[in-house]
Amino acid sequence: MAFISQFLSFITVAAHVIIAGGILYFLLFPQDRKKAIVNLLGKNVLLLSFMLSLIATLGSLFFSEVAGFEPCRLCWFQRIFMYPQTILLGLAWARHDEKIIDYVLGLSLVGGGISLYHNYIYYFSQAAAFCRPVGQGASCTEKRALGFGYISIPLMALTAFILLIALFIIHKVYLKREKQ
Repeated sequence: MAFISQFLSFITVAAHVIIAGGILYFLLFPQDRKKAIVNLLGKNVLLLSFMLSLIATLGSLFFSEVAGFEPCRLCWFQRIFMYPQTILLGLAWARHDEKIIDYVLGLSLVGGGISLYHNYIYYFSQAAAFCRPVGQGASCTEKRALGFGYISIPLMALTAFILLIALFIIHKVYLKREKQ
């Protein structure tokens, strides 16, 4: 059980490095180099986003069903926006149907907004009226650092939503370039 938790923490740190590296890459490198990355990610967006949402879904289920962490209310709302993406993206990948991108982008934006708020109240210990206090069931602010001293379940969820949103936006840029 500890191995899976550490593995998911490692994936999260790797995702943070990818996000930071991607931002620097797109800020510092010339347009022709950016085009190659946009083409690579744009062509493979369905597979990459399906794998990402699958890992997020399975990780979420691992923490609640195997590790025994009861999800808080905000975790449930985030799940509502992540779980369907796994099914939709899996079907879209199998059918090579990129029309799904607009719909899953909407799901990711709403889920990412909820996740951003969850991280705000988690890391800054803000009380939220609809969340239970620590010790009275699953609290949105109960501290459970899983790895590297800062990785938490809310941070893992936010990272997954950010990567999905980035992939979907890159795909939109790719499609726009293909039409020109």
